Amino acid sequence: MQRLNGKETAQKIRTELKAKVSERKLRGSKTPHLAAILVGNDGGSLSYVTAKVQACEEIGFDSTLIRFDDTISEEALLLKVIELNKNESIDGFIVQLPLPKHIDETKVTDTISPNKDVDGFHPMNLGNMLLNLPGFLSATPAGIIELLKRYNIETSGKHCVIIGRSNIVGTPLSIMLSRNSNPGNCTVTLAHSRTQNLKELCLQADILIAAIGKPEFVTADMVKVGAVIIDVGTTRVDDNSRERGWRLVGDVKFAEVAPKTSFITPVPGGVGPMTIASLMMNTLKAMELNGK
Repeated sequence: MQRLNGKETAQKIRTELKAKVSERKLRGSKTPHLAAILVGNDGGSLSYVTAKVQACEEIGFDSTLIRFDDTISEEALLLKVIELNKNESIDGFIVQLPLPKHIDETKVTDTISPNKDVDGFHPMNLGNMLLNLPGFLSATPAGIIELLKRYNIETSGKHCVIIGRSNIVGTPLSIMLSRNSNPGNCTVTLAHSRTQNLKELCLQADILIAAIGKPEFVTADMVKVGAVIIDVGTTRVDDNSRERGWRLVGDVKFAEVAPKTSFITPVPGGVGPMTIASLMMNTLKAMELNGK
């Protein structure tokens, strides 16, 4: 068993991006600028946005964090999104999800300019991804693809089972892995809450990707020997043995599953850092696509 070290791989990507930014600065070119909107005080969202800001600082990007109380109206938030669309100094921006229940997340996502949608959530970017046209790939699926690529994991002809059909992870990842590319050329089964005989399907998987949002859902009896396991889940569970009173676990029961695998991502330190690295790559791409 070998761990797919997303933390280490993401660090290599940040180092590569830092070198590119340094070259741009030497030429007197524009520095990439990423903005993030955070609504409310959710601990997980705040930690995630903070990690993005820190990544920008390390690479040499400019960054702007815009915070609102969770009482902000939908109209006011949409006006801020429109303002950022028009701000030429900002190359890309994100609105951190989830949003309060009184705000329509789809409406917010649709309002973001596709040219600045570095999270890759806008319908135009999702459509371009489907047709394999230029655009921004969703950060988490793109990060998983990059991780598979950098570890030289063979995907061609393999059976990949993805548990979870969200528009953010499962569905776009199923398309990316099935297309004629490397990594890619998989036979993909996209499973979900209504899938029958899920255990039997998972046992057929050469590559099993868990993105269902249920802590430690995948157990050893669902995994065949030698499988590659990608764990997208991140859930806080109570743990009185920890000083902070909780720990992070994934959708895979790591301790019992890992010995059966050829490769497996840990939680934390697996997919999460790669998501942020992909976001940084998209930000640089956004600036370049806009001719800056």
